[in-house]
Amino acid sequence: MSLLRPRSLQLQLALRLALLYLAVTALAVVALVYQAYATADRLSDRELARRADELAAAVAGGVRGVLELRLPPTLDELYHTPAEARIFAIRDQSGHLVASHPDVGDLVAKWPPFAAQPDHFRLEHFGALSQDYYGLTEILDSSAGKVSVMVARAADRDTLVLPVVEEVLWDLAWLLPPSIAMTLLLSVLGLRQGLRPLREASARAAAIGPGTISVRLPQENLPAELLPLVAAVNRALDRLAHGFAAQRAFTANAAHELRTPLAIVTAGLESLPPSEASEKLRADVARMNRLVDQLLHAARLDAIAPEMSSPVDLQAVAADVVGYMAPWAVGQERTLALDSQSTPVPVLGNAAAIADALRNIIENAIAASPRGGEVSVRVSEDGAVSVSDHGPGIPAEQRPHIFQRFWRGQGGRTIGAGLGLAIVAEIMRLHGGRIDLDENEGGGAVFRLRFRRPA
Repeated sequence: MSLLRPRSLQLQLALRLALLYLAVTALAVVALVYQAYATADRLSDRELARRADELAAAVAGGVRGVLELRLPPTLDELYHTPAEARIFAIRDQSGHLVASHPDVGDLVAKWPPFAAQPDHFRLEHFGALSQDYYGLTEILDSSAGKVSVMVARAADRDTLVLPVVEEVLWDLAWLLPPSIAMTLLLSVLGLRQGLRPLREASARAAAIGPGTISVRLPQENLPAELLPLVAAVNRALDRLAHGFAAQRAFTANAAHELRTPLAIVTAGLESLPPSEASEKLRADVARMNRLVDQLLHAARLDAIAPEMSSPVDLQAVAADVVGYMAPWAVGQERTLALDSQSTPVPVLGNAAAIADALRNIIENAIAASPRGGEVSVRVSEDGAVSVSDHGPGIPAEQRPHIFQRFWRGQGGRTIGAGLGLAIVAEIMRLHGGRIDLDENEGGGAVFRLRFRRPA
């Protein structure tokens, strides 16, 4: 897995969403700061325009038609403070000065009398206090006609607006991180909820196996982008199901077809006089009969899963199997013993399937035991049955493979076809149980089948 690119789709989407949020937030902050300072400038311009309107409204005609400025006391105090926070100048249409703040008249006398549009300007180190000013020149109507009004404000007065703007920005800055975190969290939760159908489909796909080949992935509530993939997987499962069905049918049909000729051959061999050749033929035919039976058992398990939740007396099943196989074990010059319990041992399962599993384990144990050896079957109260022999045992490197179909151990001792233990493993899987394999004291192997107990 790459350290720079996580394999989780949800994590990839969350990281990309986080980067998108950070980028959008950064742009929003820049735009907000720009807009805040632009708003401060607009407020300043509006304040200057309002002051200019007040000055124009205070212009009136005087004696002999000479214009004069008649400021109300509040405005007169505003423009004549020691701090010289605001300065002004008013000229008539001829460019003659009507009224002005000290030191401003000489300055505006050099300016054009009228400008077509409002004109903003900046003065640096101006006046007795050597202050910087920001101002506006505008043509306005007065009661005595049009006048040119110049009004300016000391630049340090911007600090009255900027702290308010900066305070608002700081308040927003504190709110941004939790807001982003909350939005991102809600988005991730939304992503997780949106990917829930995909997780459900993945869980169902993980549960599909040879015994559940009819299961298909759900297509409801899936995103449109995933529907083609899920549909393609379901079509692939359909093809696999047809292949499995054809294989099972072939196996079952072949096994059924072989049973009749094998029965005829077996009957014919029984009529032959005892000899080394006839004994060898009987052994070969017996092996073929066992292989056919195992193929039929495997086909039945693959085709129809039996009911595995009925109460079964494990003690009674083990006794029936041992009683049925004891004569055969004696014929193989081995003995078969049962260490039984005095009371029933109830488990959940299918009696016929449990008997098949136990019979396969016993057959393998008898085949692995030396002549004259004993195979012991023991039922325990915890719902387990064990089969132990005193053969050569199973090497550790072979144990991971012994439950695979048609796998046969090396060494030439195995006479089966490699289906017996695979059938046992499938039966235990269907029962929800497990198989334990241990070494027997004094040599040999111990297979222990553990079943579910009734509640």
